[in-house]
Amino acid sequence: MDRRSGLALALAATLLVAGCASQTSAPGGSAAAPASAAPGESAGGGTLVIGYAAGLTGALAPYDGPASKGIQLAVDKINAKGGIDGRWKIDLRVQDMRSDPAQGAVVAQSLIDGGAQLLITPCDADPSVAVGQIAQKAKIPAISSCASTPTLPSAVGDDMFMASMGDNAQATVEADYAIEQGYRTAYLLGSPDAAYTQKIPEYFKQVFTAKGGSIIGEGTFKLGAQDFSAEVTKIKNLSPQPDVIQTSAWIPDAPTFIKQLRAAGVQTPVIGADALDSPELISAGGASVEGVVFSTHGFPTPGSPLETFYQDYQAKFGQPADTVFIGVGADAIAIIEAAVTQAGSIDPATVRDAIDNLQDVQGFTGPITFKGQSRIPLKQVSLVTVKDGKLALVKQVVPAATEVPAP
Repeated sequence: MDRRSGLALALAATLLVAGCASQTSAPGGSAAAPASAAPGESAGGGTLVIGYAAGLTGALAPYDGPASKGIQLAVDKINAKGGIDGRWKIDLRVQDMRSDPAQGAVVAQSLIDGGAQLLITPCDADPSVAVGQIAQKAKIPAISSCASTPTLPSAVGDDMFMASMGDNAQATVEADYAIEQGYRTAYLLGSPDAAYTQKIPEYFKQVFTAKGGSIIGEGTFKLGAQDFSAEVTKIKNLSPQPDVIQTSAWIPDAPTFIKQLRAAGVQTPVIGADALDSPELISAGGASVEGVVFSTHGFPTPGSPLETFYQDYQAKFGQPADTVFIGVGADAIAIIEAAVTQAGSIDPATVRDAIDNLQDVQGFTGPITFKGQSRIPLKQVSLVTVKDGKLALVKQVVPAATEVPAP
């Protein structure tokens, strides 16, 4: 998902915004040794240096913070079993890029200069473009932790991948759900301040109207302004009222908007996107966010890999896993493990080609396929609702490719 903050947004506005070789379902099988050793490896194995330019402070901290812990846990689990395929230990090096795209480029170069053979980029398309461009120049693969703007890979180049589903995919599932609920009219609320907040309502509109729905109003807001009175008044005065409101607002904007909407007496259902997968939705929104539905990356259903990973997370960090971005971050490591295992090498170019051809890799949030997907993984989308003050699963679905709008 792609996020917010004063300085990060100002810098991001100057950037062009954009948002893994066939593999068995569980990485770790045997593979042939590479024909020649790459830096950091020998015929018997070696060390894979992964650099992570993470937004540990600033606007991205609620997303990259949890993702970084999921990444660390996934790395620890691999190293505890002897490394990838029992041959390559992972040396994870994390540097804070302070949610600042310009600082992200500096951090990326520092990590590469220090020996990184692969980069993980922040949970936002804007800084991921900045970090990815440095990786592209160095000809090493880069994978975003959870940026979801689907134009991200094409904005950087053929070494840039996403661990997240695309915003066009999650918006498709949102629109399908709205039609299934019998909603025929919608009001859209987005912001031009970021690709995420601008494009998701547009993708929703394409799918919703193609299936017979009508958009009866569209509004905008300024990220971080925390004053939605004009939009709330506009919505309240609509006659007839829309059947549903779709918004790409994130934390803290989304719970603020919904609280102001409900305080004005508007009880129209609200659908949002993955940025709402944060404990702050309920802690800040309270009773006002009851019934809100949003698309996200996964849900810890009983017996699922994500549930098991959440249990391991709590054991390691002594706190419950309270956001799916923990699992999405870990998915980036599952992708890397699968690609290195399949390639039988940690050579950056070889690993890059392996990522681009991965099929049905078992990630922590579900199966992941890159083959034929333009470096944006095919993954299932989860729909979640707030019920009795807790998150509850509505459904999980892989949207039909023919219905997903072009990036």
